[in-house]
Amino acid sequence: MAVVKACKILIAGANWGLGLEMIKQLSENSCPKQHSFATLKKGRYYNVPSLMFVLLLSDSDDPSSVKESAKKVGSLLGNNGLNLLMNNTSSVEDMKNTNTNVIGPLLITRVMRQMAAKTSGIPGISSNKAAVINISTVAGSMTRMLVQPIPNIAIWSEQGFNMLTVLAAEGFKADEILCMALHPEWVKTELGGDEATLEPKESVEGMLRVIGSLTKKQQGGFMDYTGETVTW
Repeated sequence: MAVVKACKILIAGANWGLGLEMIKQLSENSCPKQHSFATLKKGRYYNVPSLMFVLLLSDSDDPSSVKESAKKVGSLLGNNGLNLLMNNTSSVEDMKNTNTNVIGPLLITRVMRQMAAKTSGIPGISSNKAAVINISTVAGSMTRMLVQPIPNIAIWSEQGFNMLTVLAAEGFKADEILCMALHPEWVKTELGGDEATLEPKESVEGMLRVIGSLTKKQQGGFMDYTGETVTW
């Protein structure tokens, strides 16, 4: 059972893997006013259950597509703002594509800034009020990757994604929007492969526990699915 208290949620990149597992677990939320959305990359979705989510076909690196999805989300939310945005990388191709892995989350994160809940009655910064969670990997850690002689393009993409997180977190302080990155560990998805050590269910359960406990202390932070700090 998910422990996230946020009720207005947008999951970007929910075609499969971790994004799909997030839909399944967050649909078990007991929030009576839950109104949640998930974006699916066009032509790449496999029997995604609608459950309690409104499914939107969207190319995250296409400004017009993001704008159209935001318009639909806004019309359904009305005066309510989003509490939680989660940006996912779905595939190896996404990691290699800087537009998808960096520009896409940038465009969607801008939407969060415009649509974030500001009148929830919750003071300060927390994941239950308004938050952007970027699902990243340790491959994007500058300190860990310094031992690599010449990193490949996928790693550059992840480092750009992490830099986006740091800059957005600083810029969002005045808006009281929490922003941080989570490492899901090596998970058995298309991205992680069959030799990975962790099942999607366990990874997402851990990440949702971490997300549910986030406060301003974790603004601009980088953590793994158990809540341990990861070095930038």
